[in-house]
Amino acid sequence: MTNPVCDPYLILVKVYQGGKYLKQAIAETPVEPLNKARTVKICYGVMEKDIYLTHIIGANTQKPPKSSVKIILKIALYMLEFMDKHDYMVVDSAVELVKKLGKEGAAGFVNAFLRSYKIPPEPEKTDEKLCLSTSAPLWLVKRIKRSYKSEAGEILNAPSQGVCVRFVKGADIYLDKQHIDTPFKEVYIFKNFVRDEGFLRGDYTFQSVGSVAICNAVKPCENFLDACSAPGGKAVLISAKCKSVTACELHPHRTELIQSYINRMGVTNVTAKTADSTVFYPEYENAFDGVLCDVPCSGTGVINENPDIKFFRKEEDIQGLNKTQLAILENCSRYVKEGGRLYYSTCSILPEENDSVVYNFLQSHPEYKLEILSSPLAHRTTKFGLQFLPHISLGAGFYITAFTKI
Repeated sequence: MTNPVCDPYLILVKVYQGGKYLKQAIAETPVEPLNKARTVKICYGVMEKDIYLTHIIGANTQKPPKSSVKIILKIALYMLEFMDKHDYMVVDSAVELVKKLGKEGAAGFVNAFLRSYKIPPEPEKTDEKLCLSTSAPLWLVKRIKRSYKSEAGEILNAPSQGVCVRFVKGADIYLDKQHIDTPFKEVYIFKNFVRDEGFLRGDYTFQSVGSVAICNAVKPCENFLDACSAPGGKAVLISAKCKSVTACELHPHRTELIQSYINRMGVTNVTAKTADSTVFYPEYENAFDGVLCDVPCSGTGVINENPDIKFFRKEEDIQGLNKTQLAILENCSRYVKEGGRLYYSTCSILPEENDSVVYNFLQSHPEYKLEILSSPLAHRTTKFGLQFLPHISLGAGFYITAFTKI
């Protein structure tokens, strides 16, 4: 039987030491197929509980262990604390892996640690307590508490609802599986969903309910620009209500992702292009009836699906993201025809990336008038837009607003 700590270690070492995102690390790491579901569960669980696991290790050691040993301890701790695994199996597997990695000197330490560690008492300060219970970095806890007050814990603890699937046809044959209805036609969230041939035929695709909500808010038009399009889900869905869609992306390999999506879904009115949406292209000036700026952001609205965001995202990133967000919005505003609409969206729950960016844009663009949108997905209406929140919006933390060019 394969050591249950080994495959998660091979993946997580690429995240902790190699700086790779978890989904990428899982995709490129060969693991035992029979136990892949368990391996993925452990990897996601360790990232979800990273700060809490780090806290346990720090409270039970005099000095931090070496990186590789620390990763093994986190995996073992997660299995012991959250998976109800037999102590002897987890401890023996962790010690065996340490030895296999040529770190025999640390084997005794790992063995002793896992057999004797204690859960430290909770911090007295509310922010630190919430930081540990949600394994969210302290800076994020403070910002969310400042914006959402007593709801911060619910927002940070909101779980993923499952796998969101948007069907083009044939949904009925899948609806015997456990699922949640969404307010959008042919869009369902499944507890478990295994991809089959229908995916390759374009019968369905995987698209988050927040992404679908953004597309739903877009009004039909002739020529549409999706300025930050990869992997292409929004452009393809929006193409059903527009004559033509141009889908732009900064990097060629991500443009290829859009083209692959287009081909799989069989749409013929979407054109994928490699372009920098902070750079002005004269041929796009006043060329589109609708432009969507789904800008790069902190991703704080989707940490329940991507827990490594809590590990990688730093507070100092926000200011740089704000500059990029406003630059894209400013530039793409030049591409909208008179009477056309400009849309701004993120997968962030931070007002600094949402209402604040919109406010700054409106201050210098009197030719644009704010448009009040609506959505069937539960949301909060902010001063300038719609804020979807993980604890009320089926797990989605997205934002959208629109402007009309007058």
